[in-house]
Parts: sequence; structure tokens; C-alpha cells
Amino acid sequence: MPLTDLPLEELRAYRPEVAEPGDFDAFWSKTLTAARAAAPGPAEYRRVEDAPLSTVEVFDVRFPGWDGQPVAAWLILPRGADGPLPAVVNYIGYSGGRGLYIEHLLWSAAGYATLVVDSRGQGHDTPDPDPDTTPQYVGGFMTRGLDDPARHYYRRLMTDCVRAVDAVREHPAVDPERVVVAGGSQGGGLALAVAGLAPEKVAAALVDVPFLCHFRRGAELAAAGPYPEIAHYLGVHRRIDPESVFTTLNYFDGLHFARRATAPALFSVGLMDPVCPPSTVFAAYHRYAGEDKDIRVWHFGDHAGGRSSQQWEQLLWLRGRGLASA
Repeated sequence: MPLTDLPLEELRAYRPEVAEPGDFDAFWSKTLTAARAAAPGPAEYRRVEDAPLSTVEVFDVRFPGWDGQPVAAWLILPRGADGPLPAVVNYIGYSGGRGLYIEHLLWSAAGYATLVVDSRGQGHDTPDPDPDTTPQYVGGFMTRGLDDPARHYYRRLMTDCVRAVDAVREHPAVDPERVVVAGGSQGGGLALAVAGLAPEKVAAALVDVPFLCHFRRGAELAAAGPYPEIAHYLGVHRRIDPESVFTTLNYFDGLHFARRATAPALFSVGLMDPVCPPSTVFAAYHRYAGEDKDIRVWHFGDHAGGRSSQQWEQLLWLRGRGLASA
């Protein structure tokens, strides 16, 4: 992919002013309080007895998410490890779910407990029973509920993601003071959201090529992926005021979560990314309030960023902050 965004020196200075809703904190406080009250009980863990793996233990998990609805996850523990362990809560990219547990073995190989969170309606194991209410709905998950932030899809999914951290911190094998949130693309945006919504519960954030940041610029620049759903929606429904759409999306913008996040954070960006324009990533990175933050720039990286090289960077970065398994 060619370079389609600002030069790197301009990206390093890119700090757009994006006004946040006046009731942003109240909106999310009400949302999370209601979710926790709807189902205050613990998560359920069922051991996968026939897992054909000798170095890990796998559990099929259901924890209460939005409105107390059950959300699927995998918990993967290094077999025989002495706890409590640091944990990585892993969020998934757009249109994907938790998949097979054999896809998620890196962190357990490094001595971490891993919670792999299903994405409601996107994966196969967690339905999204809330109907879409958007007038003249077109597109995917991005445009579900664009008429009202209280009904938007990402209110439900982001609530699930916060509740995943609540759940894993209560597991006896996990050290609740060493919980890391991680993900790429949509997963990176979700990790950033959780770092901002539950800063007291997150020890570090690994935010790779994050989606869900600076929505207007993403809709204007992205050549592929979910952001064009917004442009397509507004292009088809030309009588709908674009400002009303971006007002709704503003409640889910990573720029606003970033300024509330305080945990150490490692971001990554691909300068040839056609899905999450680099300027949207740098906008979130610059807004991030934690003092201990860094970003890995992959000059010829597409939406996959640094791939396994970024994972190597993450392992070393966490070790340097005392968050590796002993």
C-alpha cells in the first residue's frame, strides 16, 4: 500500500481538537453501574477436558457483560504454573470472535494467564440480541444505533470488555494488580477504551493499530475496513445530518478514553495502513494521559503493523515494567 496520510514528522505533531460530549463521564458511569448491577455474580469456567494440548489448561468461560448477558471467552493458563499470574485480556479485531483456543497460545507460552474475549454478534458464541434501531440501516456494526448513543452497538461491546477485566481479576489464578489489556485494530480500540474506563484495574495497555479513534478523519481517509461504513451510510442517506452521526460516535471515540487512561501503554502504527489511517492512531497516542507510553512505528507496515515483531516488542516491554511472569 502507498503512503496516504501525513508524513511522519507531521504525524508526530498531529494533535487535533475533538470536542467530547459534555455528559461523557456520566454516560459511561451509568452504563457500567447498570451492567454490574444486572449480574453481579462470578464468571463460569468449564475446563475443556479434551483439549489436545500438554502445556496449557483451557477453560470455556461465560461472564456477565452488557445487561448481564453472557459473553463467551477462553481462559488459557500455563499448566503447572504457580499463581497468581499476570494476565492478558485480549480483544479481537472487527468481524471476528474468540475463534479456536489454539490460535491464542503466545501469552501462555510466556507465562501469562490469557482471557480471549468474544465480540458479541461478530463471533459465533456470543449473540447480540439487541435489535438495531437506526433508521434506514445499512452497513455493519459501525452503523448499528447511529441515531442514539444509548442504543449504539459499541456501548454494548465496550461494556462487555470492561466486564471481562472485572471477571478475570476475580479468578484465583490471576494477580488482580497485573492485568494487561491488549488487541489490534478493533481490539486495540477496545483495549484503549477499557484502559480509560477502568484505569484503576488496568496495569498496562497494548494498543496495536487501533480502530475506533478519531471517527471523522477515519471516515474521510480510510480506503478499507469499517470506517468506510460511515461514509457509505452518509453517502446513501444524504438528508441525515453528518453532525448527528459523529455526535453519537463521539461517545465511543478512543481519543476521549485515552485522556482518562493512566496505565503504561505501548502503541503501534503502520504508516501504510489503509484501514486505520496513521493520523487517527497518533491522535489517540498523543491524547493518552499515562506518562509511561511509547509507540512503535512500522514504516512499511500495513494494517497488520509489525506482526510478530510487534509481539516481540510487547514481551520485552512488559518485562521491563515488572509485568512478566516470574
